Amino acid sequence: MKTTIGQLIRYGIVGVASNAVGYLLYLGITAAGMEHKLAMTLLYGVGVAQTFVFNKRWSFGHGGAHGPAFVRYCLAYAIGYFVNLAALFVLVDRLGYPHQIVQGAMILILAVMLFLLQKFWVFRSISPLPAQSGPSL
Repeated sequence: MKTTIGQLIRYGIVGVASNAVGYLLYLGITAAGMEHKLAMTLLYGVGVAQTFVFNKRWSFGHGGAHGPAFVRYCLAYAIGYFVNLAALFVLVDRLGYPHQIVQGAMILILAVMLFLLQKFWVFRSISPLPAQSGPSL
């Protein structure tokens, strides 16, 4: 439990810093005229790339290979991307809610989902197989 709380705090620090900058950029480029789904798409990719190393090394202390963890990380964020895109499409384009509020709420919802995916799948601890008992040859 103590490990999870520490991971959550470190993940939160990385996420708050990254999302604060990303959200301000989102507001700026949408105010400048970029369509909200395109703005989210561009900034989402930047956010994934910049947070991988921080989350792998610092938030979760994962010492495994970069390659497999990065593939799982990208897949987790792809799931998050499509959830975010669907929310914008339904809540903004179809139901007419303000995109600023929807995107702000999605940052929080996705943060919880992505923490769980990273803890239990992307950066999971892989325990070595127990030694077999019995006669050795």
